[in-house]
Amino acid sequence: METSTAKKKILIFGVFDRLHDGHRSFIRQAKNLGGEGSELIAVIARDNTVRELKGRTSQQSEEERLTALAYIQEVSCAVLGDAELGSYAVLAAHKPDIICLGYDQHALADDLQKVMQSGAIAVLAIKILAPHEPERLHSSLLTSL
Repeated sequence: METSTAKKKILIFGVFDRLHDGHRSFIRQAKNLGGEGSELIAVIARDNTVRELKGRTSQQSEEERLTALAYIQEVSCAVLGDAELGSYAVLAAHKPDIICLGYDQHALADDLQKVMQSGAIAVLAIKILAPHEPERLHSSLLTSL
């Protein structure tokens, strides 16, 4: 079996509002996927992007969320997302080997695939990571309480 000594760059996207165990699990999974010595780049959604996509503001400002991620041991680099939604300039700037997405980031996965297929950005591996304790914490369970 061939092993690669090349350091992998893993990139994750998220709002990361009020960091919780689900965020930490997502970050650990992404870092572990890259293996020993990998670099994990966390892209934090800008305030205007959160409003546009979620129809509400985050509880913490983009600067507060950026600062919080910078203190997470597994995160090598925390950066703000693109000012223009869907431009994916952050991918060109950081050149990741793998993009890791949360189990609930289907719209982002679909958009990335579409933009890659158009040739506008390089084709990259996309991995969807497992939810944190889905049998206990999944949002659909909360509606039945």
